[in-house]
Amino acid sequence: MPDKLLLDDVRFYGQHGTTKAEQALGAWFSVDAELSLDLAAAALSDDLGATVDYGQVAHRIVEIGTRNRVNLLERLASLIAEALLREFPTQEVRVRVRKLTPPLEGLVGTPGVELTRRR
Repeated sequence: MPDKLLLDDVRFYGQHGTTKAEQALGAWFSVDAELSLDLAAAALSDDLGATVDYGQVAHRIVEIGTRNRVNLLERLASLIAEALLREFPTQEVRVRVRKLTPPLEGLVGTPGVELTRRR
């Protein structure tokens, strides 16, 4: 079973959504990412070069989340998952995206999606 690098609650502000209010006002988003990879070398060496720098992962998540507007959380999660698989040495990623402040009247709770992608 591979080890996992976890990054929880990476936040950014974006204008994702299908309504004019969501596109105009925007909302805060939170992303959790889980990358499956072998962390044994890093655990032994204590060397950042032997692992994935979670700061780079966080930066990439924010970059994707703030660069282009999308309608659906599913699409945003997919863009993030695809990029992490392509750019980091992981065999599997799990990405959870939540819209923290949806500008929708009457909504109770935090909408979100979770996707798992493998090579």
